[in-house]
Amino acid sequence: MKKYMLSAALSCVSIITFAQAGYEKIMTEKIAKIETCKTVDDFQTLANDFQRIGDKEKGKWLPNYYAAFSYIQKGRVLMRDGKMESLDEAADQAQKFVDAAGSTEKDNSEIHLLQKMIFSLKMMVNPQQRYMTYGMQAAEELKNAEKFDAANPRVALIKAEDVYFTPEQYGGSKTKGLELFKQALEKFNAYKPKTVLDPNWGKSEAEYFLNMGDKK
Repeated sequence: MKKYMLSAALSCVSIITFAQAGYEKIMTEKIAKIETCKTVDDFQTLANDFQRIGDKEKGKWLPNYYAAFSYIQKGRVLMRDGKMESLDEAADQAQKFVDAAGSTEKDNSEIHLLQKMIFSLKMMVNPQQRYMTYGMQAAEELKNAEKFDAANPRVALIKAEDVYFTPEQYGGSKTKGLELFKQALEKFNAYKPKTVLDPNWGKSEAEYFLNMGDKK
């Protein structure tokens, strides 16, 4: 009887281990695609993939995190293409997954940073009308992200972006932004994610802006 119980217990451990290995493998494959996605459709497909993983892996925050991030990146592509009327929809989709991630992972710098990015997308639909609502909320979420992990290089990256793209009359400048991108890159070089699946995006973006600055 004891041998049977031990065998059953070992079988359960093996199944759990196999399932975890499968989860990490598929997540690793999908996370790697973040760097290669370029279009609205690319990011929509990736968001759908992470949603399906999240539906199977209840209680894990990372699939929902990456689904939200994919929608945010979709929104950024739309913004780059001047399709401001579509930003609300992308932001609202991202919000659903940020809420889901936040329901299982509290006081997480990465999740607060995504919330900041969602508010920024919504503000960009009409900055003059929306700054006092979404702009202020975005600033508050950036503070929260930094509070929960001051070493997070993605916080430094988004701060640098904000300064770089803000006109000088409102306190920003490309010169100040580039200095902040340098600080962000230093943080990227020193930062170690907690696991292989944890957020690790952003370094190439900091390098891109710094390379642009060197060419001026």
